[in-house]
Amino acid sequence: MRTLDAARDTCERFHPGLVKALAALPFEEREAHGSPVVDLFRQAAGVGLLIPTEYGGLGADPVDAVLVQRAVGSLSPSLAVASTMHHFTAAMLYALADGRNRLTPAQTDVLHTVVPEQRLMASGWAEGRTQQNILSPAVTATPVEGGYLLNGAKKPCSLSRSMSLLTASIAVPGADGAPELALALVDAASPGLTRHPFWGSEVLTAAQSDEVRLADVFVPEDMVVRTTEDDPDRIEDLQNAGFVWFEMLVSAGYAGAAAGLTEEVLARGRGTASERGALLIRTEAAFDLLLGAARAVRDGVGGEAAVSQVLIARFAAQEALSLVTQQALELLGGMDFIRSSAHQRLAASVRPLAFHPPSQGATVEPLLAYAGGAALDLS
Repeated sequence: MRTLDAARDTCERFHPGLVKALAALPFEEREAHGSPVVDLFRQAAGVGLLIPTEYGGLGADPVDAVLVQRAVGSLSPSLAVASTMHHFTAAMLYALADGRNRLTPAQTDVLHTVVPEQRLMASGWAEGRTQQNILSPAVTATPVEGGYLLNGAKKPCSLSRSMSLLTASIAVPGADGAPELALALVDAASPGLTRHPFWGSEVLTAAQSDEVRLADVFVPEDMVVRTTEDDPDRIEDLQNAGFVWFEMLVSAGYAGAAAGLTEEVLARGRGTASERGALLIRTEAAFDLLLGAARAVRDGVGGEAAVSQVLIARFAAQEALSLVTQQALELLGGMDFIRSSAHQRLAASVRPLAFHPPSQGATVEPLLAYAGGAALDLS
């Protein structure tokens, strides 16, 4: 399929050998517990995709990033989901590190180690809970001398077995004593941080989405990103960037999985030309919505406008992709269903897009208010 081939070419440009390495594994092995896909990703310089070149990264823009995620998702939906958690975290943190000294020297020092040491960053936020903001605190933070003690659990937490750094949203006391949102950078080797089996589904198993527990995990004060008097918008900017990057990248990965099914239907010539054409149009239209949002972000659309555009693209694509997978399985036919579970699992791997926050139901009223001229409030 021409556009999927183009996405794979983009992936090859940034991550030489990754597409070939993934395709060489049987689907069942790619998507199984203990799969090597995360290791293959790291070996192909996957860690640095959205990290600026001055930090040793590849400096991909939003359009390149969604194309890479589409290619990855077409072969390993698990890897697309897992890598999204690293990529969107990287995109936010390095944006804050760019130019205005919005991070502490200690935080910047950590960012300088990510590419040279191939450190994967996991998200300790709320992406597993559809009704919540992805930055809603999932961990409590108790102030102590020199920093905070963190307690709580993140379940599921993708990349749980491979992460070197966990980013966790926390609530800390503000200047007026009221709690305010902050972000803690937690070394995954910290005492009190443990991993526990959690993921019971055979779908997206290779994303390493187990439970991470924090029991009195100490985080130094200078490893917490928070607002200051001279930078009151720091966390708000982080939130907006988080929404935009997360929604773009995770949706592109799921769109890639659906495109992989469509490609199989076209390659086999299943159904009538009219049926195949309808499937192709729906598949391409869904991704084009995401690609359009990525182009807008690349070209300078930001803040609430970017959040609104990306969320609308995600929800429209989500609806279309559900129909794509259903139609593709029907066209592949009963014998395909009988002989192998690979295409059924690939189709099932698209459905969890609806489970990532924010849910459409929780977002409708804020989007309607924004369309009418109000601020976009997703809290």
